[in-house]
Amino acid sequence: MSFFQELKRRNVVRVGIAYVLISWVLLQGADFALDLIDAPNWVIQALFLLAALGLPGVLIFAWIFEMTPEGLKREKEIDRSRSVTPQTGRKLDRVIIVFLVLAVAALVVERMVNLPEAAQTPPGAITVQTPSAEIPGAPSSGLQAASRQSVAVLPFIAMSNGPDDGYFADGLTEEILNALAQLPELLVTARTSAFTFKDQDLPVQEIANRLGVANIVEGSVRRSGDRLRVTAQLIRASDGFHLWSNNYDSSSADTIAVQEDIAEKIAIALDVVLDEYRRELMQRNGLRDVEAFIAFQRGREIAEKAHHGSEKTVSGLMQANRFFEDVQQRVPDFSAAWLQHSDLYVHQVIDTLGTQAEGPADAEIIETFEYARADYEKAIHFATTSEERTSLDFDLAWLTGNWRGMTDRIEKLLEQEGCISSFWYEAFTSPFGYAGRFYPKIEELVACDPLVASNWETLVRTRIWEHDPDGVIEVTRRGLAVVDSDILVADLAKGMIMKGQNEEARAELDTRIKSVEDAEHVMVQIAAALGDREQAETLFDDYLGSQREQPFNTLAMYAWTGDRENANRLAAEFDQQPFGHIALSISVLVCECGAPWDLTVTPVFAAKMAESGLNWPPPSPMTYPFKDW
Repeated sequence: MSFFQELKRRNVVRVGIAYVLISWVLLQGADFALDLIDAPNWVIQALFLLAALGLPGVLIFAWIFEMTPEGLKREKEIDRSRSVTPQTGRKLDRVIIVFLVLAVAALVVERMVNLPEAAQTPPGAITVQTPSAEIPGAPSSGLQAASRQSVAVLPFIAMSNGPDDGYFADGLTEEILNALAQLPELLVTARTSAFTFKDQDLPVQEIANRLGVANIVEGSVRRSGDRLRVTAQLIRASDGFHLWSNNYDSSSADTIAVQEDIAEKIAIALDVVLDEYRRELMQRNGLRDVEAFIAFQRGREIAEKAHHGSEKTVSGLMQANRFFEDVQQRVPDFSAAWLQHSDLYVHQVIDTLGTQAEGPADAEIIETFEYARADYEKAIHFATTSEERTSLDFDLAWLTGNWRGMTDRIEKLLEQEGCISSFWYEAFTSPFGYAGRFYPKIEELVACDPLVASNWETLVRTRIWEHDPDGVIEVTRRGLAVVDSDILVADLAKGMIMKGQNEEARAELDTRIKSVEDAEHVMVQIAAALGDREQAETLFDDYLGSQREQPFNTLAMYAWTGDRENANRLAAEFDQQPFGHIALSISVLVCECGAPWDLTVTPVFAAKMAESGLNWPPPSPMTYPFKDW
């Protein structure tokens, strides 16, 4: 009899299989129990080691001894004609089947516990409805139209409730997202849109349809003292198939290694070839400091609330900056922290425009902007890609009024690959003949960040400035199927007015605008374009002096209603203020009316325009009956 036949006859193989299955099931139960009592990580590791060391002994024991009706006996003492090993083997088969079923059940339970989709939706969470429209920025055919190498990283769920655990989970998510975004082969949904689904219990296919991607990454994080458990999975949305998944049990000190391994495994599963250059790209973009990315998430949360009206903007940004300054101290070469920190000072400068500040107040504004400039220069210096530096350099030049060579800067923006990251580019591109060339870039931006209404509004404006009413209507309808925006409803009406469909435009406004105040300046524009002077002036009067008033919008309203004298007066006031060029250029973009004022009353702005190489006046894409210049 061969050795392998003898192993089988003595049930050594069956005993080995049974031992492995029983040990695995018991270790799973022990791991769950140890998790509940917050036992240190080394306990489960020690149990696993004991189980592994026990396997050789069990196999040797099974070889030497045999279970008989009279009890255990050495195998060599038994008459083989009276051996009961076949009956023992059948009993072992039943044991193996039972524990195999238990092992499968344990796997199912673990997946249900750790799977983010199974997490309960907290009270008050908003349920996002699937739109009937096709994927934004992609050919029409649902999920199958999305690029196979497109992915969204959803916010990892914090399974523990420590004071920083939610921020820790968000930070881990963003680090993975940012690492993947560095790979040119991948289309990665931006944080803003991906985080829309935080704390929401929605099917993967529904989320993927909203975001226009083929794959979804989701996971969970549990922290207990120094112990860290992270689960992550990459899911193909079309059929729910798991392309990759893993559990990580480690210490908090290993967080950076865990996030890097997750990002790399996802990239490989999406058929990206990771050479040393790509690995370096992925690693150099992140914070690589756990406390820093917790602080960054805290600051970002406060800043976002400040921008969305739940906080006063400036006071909210002051609070946020305390956390950004913590990040700067811990990771001084993190570009995003310097850029976020500059936002406070830019807001403080813009908020002064139109207040007729003079003398010492002017000096204070200039000093405030110097803080913003210093932050921008640090952000540019520490930027990790040439595209990021190009975008930041453009924004700083526009803000400071250093407009010499702006056409070259615009060309560099157009040459960029990937989603454009400049914040202020539109003030110079759409009004001055670049709308058509930037349209594909904004389409890319919408594909990267499809649930941000302002991206759709920017895309629509490129069609308005190109005097393409059919394009305006088509893009706004696509956008309204994905996001809820009164500005887009107003833009839809603009497209209809450009086609002479005035009654249809009024019907859209009457039935779809939810809050006139949310789109008040655009409603003045539409009333003026329709030739309804009474409504335009009534809305304008309500706007003047209100907390909603922004001086650059006011300048545009004077132009729409044909008040050339006040338009020139306000433009001249801007021109005499530090950084008045900011308000003037924004008003050109907002007005969509050619020249909102006479250039002769703004000599400082006129000189900057001459340096920029851009042509004045910009064309008027719409007709305003009351404006005769």
